[in-house]
Amino acid sequence: MSVLEGKHILLGISGSIAAYKSASLIRLLIKQGAEVKVIMTKAATQFISPLTISTLSKEPVFTDFMESDEWSNHVELGLWADVFLIAPCTATTLSKLADGLADNMLIASYLSAKCPVMLAPAMDLDMWKHGSTKDNLEKVESFGNVVIPVGHGELASGLVGDGRMAEPEDIVSFLNDYFERTQDLAGKRVLITAGPTYEHIDPVRFIGNHSSGKMGIALAEECLSRGAKVTLVLGPSKLQADEACSQLINVNTAKEMYDASAKSHAKTDIAIFAAAVADYTPVKTAKQKIKKKDGNLKIELKRTKDIAGLLGKKKTKQQLHIGFALETQKGIANAQSKLERKNFDMIVLNSLKDKGAGFKGDTNKVTIFTKDGNSKKYPLKSKKKVAEDIVNHIVAMLP
Repeated sequence: MSVLEGKHILLGISGSIAAYKSASLIRLLIKQGAEVKVIMTKAATQFISPLTISTLSKEPVFTDFMESDEWSNHVELGLWADVFLIAPCTATTLSKLADGLADNMLIASYLSAKCPVMLAPAMDLDMWKHGSTKDNLEKVESFGNVVIPVGHGELASGLVGDGRMAEPEDIVSFLNDYFERTQDLAGKRVLITAGPTYEHIDPVRFIGNHSSGKMGIALAEECLSRGAKVTLVLGPSKLQADEACSQLINVNTAKEMYDASAKSHAKTDIAIFAAAVADYTPVKTAKQKIKKKDGNLKIELKRTKDIAGLLGKKKTKQQLHIGFALETQKGIANAQSKLERKNFDMIVLNSLKDKGAGFKGDTNKVTIFTKDGNSKKYPLKSKKKVAEDIVNHIVAMLP
């Protein structure tokens, strides 16, 4: 049975000569057991008729917010879909996706979609190579959208090069691979720590760091999308993470993070220690705000609990532990030392010296080391893409 059996595919067709391929694409999807609903831009209807698409999909085609004096509910379409596939995706539609310009049914549905979104670009060679197209592709990928690689060949202009929409057979194969991959953590229980910890000096002040929790939340989302049950232990963060996990535990201090992690650890298959835990905490926390006085203020600090180190001693042969190392000097040596000391199976190294890497940003640049001595260095990517790379490594290490 095809993995597309029973899947809900919302197909968006925009105004390109490649729209003629949509007919074959719909037939292939239905042949594999998928249910297909279609949204067309007005420009798309000039290349292939809604009647043809409706006949093939056996569903009404949506072209506007109002159809036959009835409102087309773009929110319901976005919730119905298991995947929103936009094929062909023109340069105009790509630009609107990047900027959230909801002036048609397709873009409004995209903004309401809770499912994965995939784009199959289609445009001429010079348009494909233009800097604005590259910027828009990078922007939509940073939102977590998946771009299906374009084909190489003869284009509508007569030029030969990149920019052709992927063939329908290749798109269906891409979808099959995607849904097969999303099952590779099915049944696995994943524990993830994320964000900073705040160690209180008094009711007003604390010791902390600049971690936002973005990398940990991206990892939680990736694991969840692949079928895992995810427990996310999140330190103080402005980010919303409810949809990234099966269970969200909000904490503030290193002790609270350790207690929550230790409680879940025994039943965990994979533990990812992505949090930036404070190494020290005040010996005493003042009950009232410390008032300013002449002279220096001395605060005695003690070590916080080493969450990864302590749980690493309890790790079983069936469990995988993954750590992070944010370094400013001797990155490789420090990461490899940490890998061994904390009984990690894998460690992810990044450096504050690399532009675009580290705290708060939407991108990261990492090198992954495994306990068997292998390593792999990745270029700067969105944290969503970095999470995919990390989870791919984890999956490869599973028994």
